[in-house]
Amino acid sequence: MTPEQLIAEQLPRSIELRHRFHQIPELGYAEHKTAAAIRAELDRLAIPYVAGVEGAPTATIAWIGDIAKPCIALRADIDALPILEQTGLTYASTHQGCMHACGHDGHITTLLGAAAVLKTFTDSNELNCCLKFLFQPAEEGGGGANKLVQAGALDGRIGPRVTAVFGLHGWPGLKVGTVATKAGALLAATDKFHVTFVGQGCHAAFPHMGRDPIVAACETVMSLQHFVSRETDPTEPAVVTVGMFHAGTAENIIPDTATIEGTARTLSPQMRQKIRASIERRCRGVASAHECEIQFEWEQGYPPTINDPGMTDYLGKAARSALGPDRFFLVPRPAMGGEDFAYYLEQVPGCFFLVGVEPVEAAIHPPLHSDRFDFTDAAMGIGMRVFVEIARNWPSA
Repeated sequence: MTPEQLIAEQLPRSIELRHRFHQIPELGYAEHKTAAAIRAELDRLAIPYVAGVEGAPTATIAWIGDIAKPCIALRADIDALPILEQTGLTYASTHQGCMHACGHDGHITTLLGAAAVLKTFTDSNELNCCLKFLFQPAEEGGGGANKLVQAGALDGRIGPRVTAVFGLHGWPGLKVGTVATKAGALLAATDKFHVTFVGQGCHAAFPHMGRDPIVAACETVMSLQHFVSRETDPTEPAVVTVGMFHAGTAENIIPDTATIEGTARTLSPQMRQKIRASIERRCRGVASAHECEIQFEWEQGYPPTINDPGMTDYLGKAARSALGPDRFFLVPRPAMGGEDFAYYLEQVPGCFFLVGVEPVEAAIHPPLHSDRFDFTDAAMGIGMRVFVEIARNWPSA
């Protein structure tokens, strides 16, 4: 049978599975039902796997094919988000306050479906590679990819050593049937900052008797907006956003402290270092002007997701071969969201790509992390087809 026929045969099963995964969303490192369902499907397919690794008990790592051949890893993230679902679907979340609002249910079933199809080719020894399947927990802020890297999912301590790695993400801005990516930086680093301004509280009617940390914090929020416009090359993307502001207990009391928290998004190591130094400098400078002190904390998040040029070119050829020349395109610029797939790309060459989930007939589609988002079933066949073609076209050694 052809890949298209095998995928068409597999798709009803994949749709059924996705709806089941959508009903049981779980947060990072707590995906116990999800992991059990993944492993049950791998058992059904007679695909061996390792259940859990150090630091990530809900991870599942499977592989098929001749391990003497080069190994390609394909990855799916499996966690959900703390969002109350409002889709009204018949298969909506049964876990109150938790939802697959980023499409990881579609990622899981796309990879399971691809594994089912690819097993047919490895059983008949038709491929020039072996395949490793990474079902990874905790992408949504937990850094599950880094846990798998540290545990040896790529370097040969768990299963065969990985030569190249590929992953996908459903993308509402793309129509179903299309695939897109770019070489180099595709997504940004996701660093965070937490700054507490320490002043001296007093009665609000007598502000001269204290040192107001709220005023210092407010002025800092405005100052941070000037960093990108006045300290960075206009052609170098960067984002600084303050998303949280905490201060005070009553309207007539100036508190002792005020706290701001935010995120900094960058695409290069150089800008990543520069933005951290500039944010801290501005915070300390404004605080000093108001005779306040600060407690500055910087939390390093995910690295930028940087696709290998050679693997990006290979992915493009595979996608055009699988879908047609007009169904794959290179995106003109990176997005400032982040992805822990970046940790894999720091270790081995690979490519992260986007699969359209917006129905062709739809004018708009709910965005990622929306309480109305749902991964489109038809998009799974597209993702499977590209994964299969990546493996089938891998050159002989």
